[in-house]
Amino acid sequence: MNDLKNKVISEIKKIYDPEIPVNIFDLGLIYKIEIDDKSKVLIEMTLTSPNCPVAESLPNSVKDNILKINGIKDVNLKLVWDPPWTKDKMSEAAKLELNL
Repeated sequence: MNDLKNKVISEIKKIYDPEIPVNIFDLGLIYKIEIDDKSKVLIEMTLTSPNCPVAESLPNSVKDNILKINGIKDVNLKLVWDPPWTKDKMSEAAKLELNL
């Protein structure tokens, strides 16, 4: 199961916020990744703001990329706004990339 989660993270890291040159995982937009025993993935994610111009397409990209993984049966993606995203959620690598 851990190997599958690593593959999910790897696929998510291929997706970049169009306004920030950092992948959405390191940006801290992914709040939860759970995989059940039936190979169904639950993702909770947020966006940098509710007015994000990719509010429609970004979650679909995440879901589509995860569904490409061999062994994944389904993806339930929830877009959440609580807690709100802040720069504190970014990884150290992302902060270095953006000189923060």
